[in-house]
Amino acid sequence: MSPNTKKGTTMTTRLAFGLVVMMSVLVLPAHAGGKTELQQYFSNAADKVKATEDPVAKRAILNESLQSMAKALDIVETSTPISDAEAAGLQRFRNSLQEKQDELAGRNGFAAVPDAQLNAFSQYVVQDMEQADQMVTISIVTLLLIVIILILIL
Repeated sequence: MSPNTKKGTTMTTRLAFGLVVMMSVLVLPAHAGGKTELQQYFSNAADKVKATEDPVAKRAILNESLQSMAKALDIVETSTPISDAEAAGLQRFRNSLQEKQDELAGRNGFAAVPDAQLNAFSQYVVQDMEQADQMVTISIVTLLLIVIILILIL
């Protein structure tokens, strides 16, 4: 092997290794950022609920935030190729959202959340969604797509 060929192979190896290291370093903040954005989305909705006096408006804020998230999930599922594991994770996330919508509205065997407990329910949604991200496996790309779609919807 000539010295130039060996040098080219070494450079390619170094470049590939460097790219792997860079991607590893950049993936962690992106994944954390995506989760943080989703948590912030629900936290902002809870803050709006707490700042509102009218129970009808509180319900509307909660319902709109849950529906917007469900719509973002629909768009991601229909517009991007996702793995079976991601599809299952998104379905669990969707089921959780639907249960909260049903509980808020008093459908499908749930008693409607009383007006006096809407602030507490909004905080429950935030906490439940923060815990759900540990149970639901969604790729970084899918997570970031959801965040982008939410931004575009709102």
